[in-house]
Amino acid sequence: MQKTFVRGTWQQHRAFSPAVITSGPGTVIYVAGHTGQTADDGHSLAGDFEAQCRQTFRNVERTLAEAGAGLGDLVTMTVFLIDARYTTQMTELRAEIFGRDFPASAAVTVSGFAQPSILIEVQGIAVRP
Repeated sequence: MQKTFVRGTWQQHRAFSPAVITSGPGTVIYVAGHTGQTADDGHSLAGDFEAQCRQTFRNVERTLAEAGAGLGDLVTMTVFLIDARYTTQMTELRAEIFGRDFPASAAVTVSGFAQPSILIEVQGIAVRP
């Protein structure tokens, strides 16, 4: 499978690609919404956006690994945020996590999650070669 990234111009500064094109054989993986309000050791990350963001992406990465894929296989994601003021911080963390090849993405502010301590949720679609 081959991936081509439409890089855009200003989108690179917001850590997403306007489009990702896949071609060739591949397996599509639909990733349900993942959160990160609890650390791997079980302690609460309530109120700590950076920690929840990092944990959320670790949780997505684990699920993708179970499916034989990785974060680099994500072609699109939707990021749900409890507060629009977290958008820039999420973008900076996402740039750190993904490097240069960003999935296509949307960020949506929501009025609440299933649990009040959740600050971020990520769902996506990956294509594994």
